[in-house]
Amino acid sequence: MFLSSFLGTSSRRRSSSRKSRSKSQSQSQSQTIGPSSASSLSLSSSPSPSPSPSSSSRPQLRPSDSSFSSRPEYIVDESQLAPVAPPPDPVLDLNNDLESLSSLFPGIQVEVFREMLSNFSDESKLFVITDMLLKNPATYVKGRWRTVSQQTGQIPPISKAETFRTPAYRLAVRTLALQEFKGLSRSSIDGVLSETNYSYLDARPMLVALSSKSWKFTISSLLFRRKPVVSSEAETHPLVAWRTADGGSLVPAIKATGNTELDRELFEELIVPLRAREKATREKTDRALALSMQTEEAEACEATYECACCYTDYVFEEITTCNAEGHMVCFRCVQQSITEAVFGQGWQRNIHKDTGTLRCPAVSATDCEGCISSEHIQRAMHEAEKGPEILEKLDQRLAEHGLLSSGLPLIRCPFCSYAEVDDLYIPQDARALKFRSHGISNVIFILITITLSPVSLILGTLGLICLVLSLYSSFRRFVSQQFTAALNRHHRRQRGLKFVCQNPRCQRPSCMLCSKAWIDVHICHESSLIALRTQVEQAMSMAIKRVCPRCNTSFVKTAGCNKLTCPCGYKMCYVCRKDIGAPNEGYQHFCQHFRPEGDGRQCRECNKCNLWEAENTDAILRKAKADAERRWLETERRELSNAEKAYLESGVGGVGAAGDYGFLLRSGRIPTMEEICDFIVEKLIV
Repeated sequence: MFLSSFLGTSSRRRSSSRKSRSKSQSQSQSQTIGPSSASSLSLSSSPSPSPSPSSSSRPQLRPSDSSFSSRPEYIVDESQLAPVAPPPDPVLDLNNDLESLSSLFPGIQVEVFREMLSNFSDESKLFVITDMLLKNPATYVKGRWRTVSQQTGQIPPISKAETFRTPAYRLAVRTLALQEFKGLSRSSIDGVLSETNYSYLDARPMLVALSSKSWKFTISSLLFRRKPVVSSEAETHPLVAWRTADGGSLVPAIKATGNTELDRELFEELIVPLRAREKATREKTDRALALSMQTEEAEACEATYECACCYTDYVFEEITTCNAEGHMVCFRCVQQSITEAVFGQGWQRNIHKDTGTLRCPAVSATDCEGCISSEHIQRAMHEAEKGPEILEKLDQRLAEHGLLSSGLPLIRCPFCSYAEVDDLYIPQDARALKFRSHGISNVIFILITITLSPVSLILGTLGLICLVLSLYSSFRRFVSQQFTAALNRHHRRQRGLKFVCQNPRCQRPSCMLCSKAWIDVHICHESSLIALRTQVEQAMSMAIKRVCPRCNTSFVKTAGCNKLTCPCGYKMCYVCRKDIGAPNEGYQHFCQHFRPEGDGRQCRECNKCNLWEAENTDAILRKAKADAERRWLETERRELSNAEKAYLESGVGGVGAAGDYGFLLRSGRIPTMEEICDFIVEKLIV
C-alpha cells in the first residue's frame, strides 16, 4: 500500500509538473511569436557524430549563427556562463524515476536503475522495475551494491554524473572527445563514454590510457613529433588556456564547447580550483614582498625590536608582549611554540590550560609567569601556513582538557573529537533491582553442579580469595563501580544505543556500545569482514566490466574470443571497445596472420587487436582488491588478523559471538570483570 501510494504520488507530481511546464512554455511561445523568435533556432542537416545509429538520421538542433557568434570563445569569469536550460520532459521523467528507485532501494547502485530504465519503454516501467527488484534482486544487481560513505557514515545521494544526460550534453561530450582523441576510433570512444555515463572528466583518464596504446598515435608521434596526450591535471588540460587580463596578469580560461551545461561543469571543475590556488599563491607572495619592504624601511630608520626568545630583530607589527614583565616575543616564536604544544611534547610547558593562553617563551634568568593573550595568538597563527587548522586543534585539546577536568560522564563520537555529557535519566521505579525468577533457579543449579564437580576445590579456593579481598574497601569500591557501570549499560541498551554526533563536519550516527557506525538494523559487535568481502568483490567486478554503448548493459567476458555480441545486436571488440558491426569489419578487425587458436601474444607483423588476446585479469583484480582493502583499513583503522585473513580466503570464520565466554576460555582469554558483570546483569536482573 505504501509502495503504490509512493510511486503514484511521484507519477502524479511528475505529470503535474509536466503540465505546468508545457502550459508556461505555450504561454511564452504565444507571447514571443515574431521574426526574432523565428531565428533563435535553425535546423542543420550537416553531418555530425551521433551516439547511436538510430539517432544519426534525425536532424540536430543547433544555435543560429547570430546567437552562436555572441558567445565568447574563452570563458574567463563565471558571469560569462549562460544559464543552463531545464532538461526535456523525457530526461526529467527518467531522473525522477531514478530518484524514486534510489529512495526505495538505497543499497543498490544507481547504475542498475539507469540500466533497467534504459531497457524498458512502457509507461508503467517504474512499477515493473520495482516488482522485479523486490522479487529477484540478485539477477539484476549482480553485486553492484552501494557502500557507506567514509565521511558521513550514510549512503551518498545521487550525484549529477549518475543521472541521465540530455542529448545535447551527450553530443557535446562526444564531439569534444572525438576532437581531442583523434587517434582512437569512434566506437572505442563511444564504449568508454558509455561506461562513464558520458562524463567527460571521468572518461578522459581512460581515453588517455587507450590513446597512448593506439598505433595511429605511435605513427603520428614518430612522423610529426606529436607530444603525448597529457593526463587530467587542470594546468595541462587542452581546454584550459591562460589569457592576459587588463592588468597584464595571466588568468586561466576554459574554451567554450557550445553546450552551457558542459561549459559550467568544466569551469567549476577546472577553472575554479586553479583560480583559488592562484589567489592563495598571489596573496602569499604579496604579503612576503610587503613584509620585506617594511623590514628594509624599519632597519633604515633603526625602528626594529629584538625578540626575547630568538634574539632576532623584527618590525613592530611582528612583535607581541607578555602580560607580566613585558617581554617582546616575535610572531614566529609564538607560531613554533603553539605548533610544538599541539603536535609535539610542549603541551604542559607552553600552554596555560586554565586560561587557554601561551606561557611566555622569553629566555630570562627567572621563569616569567606571564602569558601571551589569545588575541595575539590568533594574529600570529593566521599568518602561518595552515594556521587556522592548528588553532582548531588547539581549541579541541583545550576543550578535551576541560571535559576531563570536570569529571562528568561523557559520550564520545568515535569518528571525531566531539563529546557531550551523558545525561542518562533512570526513573525512581527503575532503580530498584528485580531479579529474574528463572535466573535464580539457574544459579542454584549451577552452584549444585559446581559443588559436585571435581573442580569444586579450585573454585572454592577462588571464592575464599574473593571473600578475603572483599575485606578491603578498595576492592569493594572497584566491584561496586563495575557493577554500577554494567547496570548503566543495561539501562542504555533498553533506552537505545544510537548516538548522533552534533559536530557540523561529522554528524555521523554511531552505536554507544560498540562505537561502530550505525546502520539500521544495527547489531553490536557484528564483524565488519562481511562488508570488506562485499567491497572487494564489487571492486573486482567493476574493474573488468564492459558497457554496451547502445543499451547500457554491463557484461564481463569469462571465456572465448574478443569479438563480443550484445543481446541488442551491438558488436564490439573487447580490447579496444571499437564497434565492429559493419559488414566489412567483423573478424577483419583482428590480426589475420596465422597463429594457433588461443594464442594471446602480440603479433610482430601488425598492430591489430589479437582475437585471443586476454587482459592481465589477475593483475587487474589484485590491484582492485588491494585498493578496496586499503579503503577498508582506512575506515576501520586496524590491521587484519590471521583468522580474519583466513575467513576472507575460505569464508569459514572462527570469530566467536559477543558474550560467548566459552569461546574466550577456549582462546586462552579469561573474561574481564566488565564482561562478568554484564553477564550477571543480563541473566539475573530484569
